[in-house]
Amino acid sequence: MPNGDALSFDSELKCRVAREAATLLYFGAEKEYKQAKQKAAQTFGTHFLPSNLEVALELDKIAEENEGPIRKERLIQMRHEALNTMRLLAEFYPVLVGSVWRGTIKQGSDIDIAVYSDDAVEILTILKTTNEVLKTAWTSVNKCGVTLVSFHIYAQTQAGYGLEIVVRGFDEKGKKRKCEIFGDELRGLSIRELQQILKTNPVQQFIPK
Repeated sequence: MPNGDALSFDSELKCRVAREAATLLYFGAEKEYKQAKQKAAQTFGTHFLPSNLEVALELDKIAEENEGPIRKERLIQMRHEALNTMRLLAEFYPVLVGSVWRGTIKQGSDIDIAVYSDDAVEILTILKTTNEVLKTAWTSVNKCGVTLVSFHIYAQTQAGYGLEIVVRGFDEKGKKRKCEIFGDELRGLSIRELQQILKTNPVQQFIPK
């Protein structure tokens, strides 16, 4: 096989693995990108593994193909629900992150919001006034030798959408974070930015191309 044809074949195979991995994630056969990619590669008998970004872009396509126009309607609803919660927690510098920020929601997606405070109990108390809190949990992650601790609040909005609030220490406010899936900076949307998006382009996506 000429070198050019070999490269083309490898590229096509990698795309097929990305599509299969995304399919596994979409239908819930796998929960994590790493396992989904490995299982997909085994299916095609190859060692080629796509990047998380390549899988994420395929996952977005699959969600659009399966859910149609209702997906965009749900995204707008979820962004409005996110804005309501962010206004409730305005003094804690809320930032909308995750698939609702990205505009890449699928069935079962929840609303992810990061806030910054050294008093997680206060935030929990405020949330309980308008949302049904389902559970809470402390988590710790080691990043480059530094242990980062956060408090997670899992709740449900009045419209019935899943909601996850991540409470980070106030000293973490403003620190840049890299998205492990898309590979870019995890910027998110502030209250003001989300308000503007809802006015101008409520289904805008924030994904690298």
